[in-house]
Amino acid sequence: MFISSAYAQAATGASTQDTLMSMLPLVLMFVVLYFVMIRPQMKKAKEHKAMVEALAKGDEVVTAGGFLAKVTKIGEAYIGVELASGVEVQMQRSAVVQVLPKGTIK
Repeated sequence: MFISSAYAQAATGASTQDTLMSMLPLVLMFVVLYFVMIRPQMKKAKEHKAMVEALAKGDEVVTAGGFLAKVTKIGEAYIGVELASGVEVQMQRSAVVQVLPKGTIK
């Protein structure tokens, strides 16, 4: 009678440890996923936000559609860009992918 209860207590302690050990690979996968995928993506988004906020008139940019344009007007959410001489369009600031060095567009 006493022996069976002692085995029952030992079994519950071991099963808790087994459960924790079986969850360890899953936790490690999430940690690796964070450092390999999520953290670099957050860093890239932060850099893009800083670039978009630093836009100024006269900057030459590449848009998400692949157009090379020159910034002519700055607003809070939208910017005016000149695609060619006499062709000016408005677009969202977030659609700017890259700021080019001055003099790239001729």
